[in-house]
Amino acid sequence: MAEKKSNTHEVLARKYRPQVFEDVVAQQHVTQTLANAIRSGRIAQAYLFVGPRGVGKTTLARIYAKALNCEKGPTPEPCGVCELCRSIAEGRCLDVMEFDAASNTQVDRVREIILDSIGFAPAQARYKVFIIDEVHMLSGSSFNALLKTLEEPPAHVRFVFATTEPQKIPATILSRCQRFDLRRIPTSAIVATLNKIAKLEKITLEDDAALAIARGAEGGLRDAESALDQLIAFCGDTIRESDVLSVFGLVAWTQVQEMAAALLRGDVAALLQRIAELDAGGKDLLRLSVELLEYFRDLLVVAYTGQLAGESDVDEARLKTLREHANLADPARLSRIADLLVELQGQLRHALSRRTLLEVTLVRAARAATAVSLDEVLAALGEAPAETSPAPASATQPALPISPPAPPPAVREPPAAPARKLSREAPAPLMDDDAAFSALRTAWPSIVEKVGLTNPIIRSSLKDAQPVAVDGDRVRLSFDPEFASSRDKLNVPRNIQLVQKAIELVLRRPVALDLTIGEAPSTAPASMAASEAPAPSPSPRAGSKRDWSKEEAVRRALDAFNGDIADVRE
Repeated sequence: MAEKKSNTHEVLARKYRPQVFEDVVAQQHVTQTLANAIRSGRIAQAYLFVGPRGVGKTTLARIYAKALNCEKGPTPEPCGVCELCRSIAEGRCLDVMEFDAASNTQVDRVREIILDSIGFAPAQARYKVFIIDEVHMLSGSSFNALLKTLEEPPAHVRFVFATTEPQKIPATILSRCQRFDLRRIPTSAIVATLNKIAKLEKITLEDDAALAIARGAEGGLRDAESALDQLIAFCGDTIRESDVLSVFGLVAWTQVQEMAAALLRGDVAALLQRIAELDAGGKDLLRLSVELLEYFRDLLVVAYTGQLAGESDVDEARLKTLREHANLADPARLSRIADLLVELQGQLRHALSRRTLLEVTLVRAARAATAVSLDEVLAALGEAPAETSPAPASATQPALPISPPAPPPAVREPPAAPARKLSREAPAPLMDDDAAFSALRTAWPSIVEKVGLTNPIIRSSLKDAQPVAVDGDRVRLSFDPEFASSRDKLNVPRNIQLVQKAIELVLRRPVALDLTIGEAPSTAPASMAASEAPAPSPSPRAGSKRDWSKEEAVRRALDAFNGDIADVRE
């Protein structure tokens, strides 16, 4: 990237605009294809460049025009010094016509600029190149006028279109173009480019300042270069992170990490204090919400993979912090928090009080990060059967798996953070396969009902199924051939996990499900005596309702898990 000499100030985005394909940042999938096409002579009549702002669409179009018309060409490496290369780069070549479709939407302008001149041979160059920026802004009549010319243009004419909204372009136009989708530029690539420009400009740019600029650019290199230009005017020869944060209202990366940690700990007071400080400091709260969402996205990726997938040069200190925070909550909680932050994005843009909306959402997210779920309550109670006493034969039973008091059990202190793998860290199996199968068949109706409270669709599917075998950690469920479609409804990962958890609570071991059709159940073992079968529930009597909230064991369990009794069945 050679530095240009000029007597007047030229903005950095123009001064350091790439002049050859290899200078274009992070778009190798496009530059390599175009270079190979020019080298082999397979030059299409029309190209469409699609992508967000500032990623190189117009730059690629100009380099392509130079590659076609360079005096040494067509060549994938235009010299940049011949008269045609210089005139194209400076925008004064008569044969390379570039116009903005947003300002020339009507068919009369298209006819005047393109259709009336397309039949004339180039004045200087080898090809006439028409570059139409924001092509989706053309009217329907303008597109129709281009159709035939675009499909069969004269041999000396080439079209290059650029757009940020390809869905607004008619399919008849898209089918006549070779489409290239440009990607957002990675943060690391933007940082490297900013450091290179700062070195050429003899500016001291701190690493944290370059990272802050790149984060604020959101994948657009032109935005980052414009921000650097503004910061040079503001700060002079030395640019620090505090300068970037002050000028653009951004939030320091360490502050985002601190807020995420407070949210995961459920420290609402710290969250509210931090928001008040940032708001008083003039920070952009909408941008803060985006930063938090991106951070929890990274936490989800690290929670599942241990790495930041797709990023090859991640800072190790940052990755270490992400791993520490990912261990504060299981992926399901991280996903719920991310859902709340996604919902917040759409609301903040139209909110009258962004601070209030942000505070309310983060309070809800902190609650989601620390609240004990029903599955965790059931799993925790299921893993400690020795702490409860069996109910008398005449006692009625509530829906929750809590036994009436015998002597009051010892109270456990609630854990500081919920266990991350309750069902998979169950104790060793207490029953052999025959006993497990008999217990599962006995408990099957209650399993169907309990799972059905969460998802009624699963209940209807399971009513057409029955357990037919238990083989170690494999449980087979068979469906009536007449209702084979019920298996397809159940065979969804989320539904399978729900049924597995319910079965694991009965068998006290991790299991996997096998779904079959038409399989007969195994014969129950003869060793299962009648005395081993659970006693039948007594018939409810009128007026026998019992206030379970006053029972000592029930109250202790509710206090330990901060829960409520949702329903009691007698």
